[in-house]
Amino acid sequence: MELWYAILSVLPFDWAQPGHMYFMKNALLAVLVITPLFGLLSTMVVHSRMSFFSDALGHSAFTGMAIGAICGLNQPMGAAVIFAIVFALLFNLVRRRTALASDTVIGVFSSTAMALGIFLSTMNGRSFTRFNNLLIGDVLSVEPAMIGVLALILLLALGLWALSFNHLMLSSVHPALADSRGIRVFWQETMFSVAIAVVVTLSMTWVGLLVINSLLVLPAAAARNIARNMAQYHLAAVLGSVAAGIAGLMTSYYLSPSAGASITLYLAVWFALTFVIRKR
Repeated sequence: MELWYAILSVLPFDWAQPGHMYFMKNALLAVLVITPLFGLLSTMVVHSRMSFFSDALGHSAFTGMAIGAICGLNQPMGAAVIFAIVFALLFNLVRRRTALASDTVIGVFSSTAMALGIFLSTMNGRSFTRFNNLLIGDVLSVEPAMIGVLALILLLALGLWALSFNHLMLSSVHPALADSRGIRVFWQETMFSVAIAVVVTLSMTWVGLLVINSLLVLPAAAARNIARNMAQYHLAAVLGSVAAGIAGLMTSYYLSPSAGASITLYLAVWFALTFVIRKR
């Protein structure tokens, strides 16, 4: 981290000067790690028409946090990650074994997970207010150790894309054709769902449960307006996500709104701009 702090010291901002405001420097590094991850995953989320899947995963992660709190864990994040992974596995299993549309299955799981989370968190007269920070998020509270975990996940996601992108894409476009080519569609979908589950769960305390779904939809939605091929699609999604992340963090620092909401609004502006210029 000392190297990162030294690099930032050359920037003409008061918070970038050496010796103070480490929370802002950590938050900027977290944004630079999280936003490319969301931009990358959003391309497959939009392409697979699973835009509300991340929202459902956020609800399951909230339930995991409630379970961890009931069990007396000091850091219930581990329980949230495990519950979200189990949720993703069950979702894929049910989706494969039913004729219902994906959005219907997502709605069933999402509503059930949210109701269970609220039930557990308010059982025996407990107050729900201790979970309010999950709804809005606070990226300024991120710790260096968690940034390292997110950086590792980003590297794993890049490796997954490099090794399995064609299989993932074919599985989402034409599952039957993918099966005929020897691709294990179920495991491809499961691997992708687990990746989203881990990213959403680890990020929701900083981004906020109420807006985290937008970070997995807007980058790719904007990119599809202007991209002419897959390379441009991924590049526009990642760059748009990173730019909105930095702008949202700066807005949060100087004007004090929620960073997650600020990032979402910048992504919405990016989508509007790409929509206007899409025919050009």
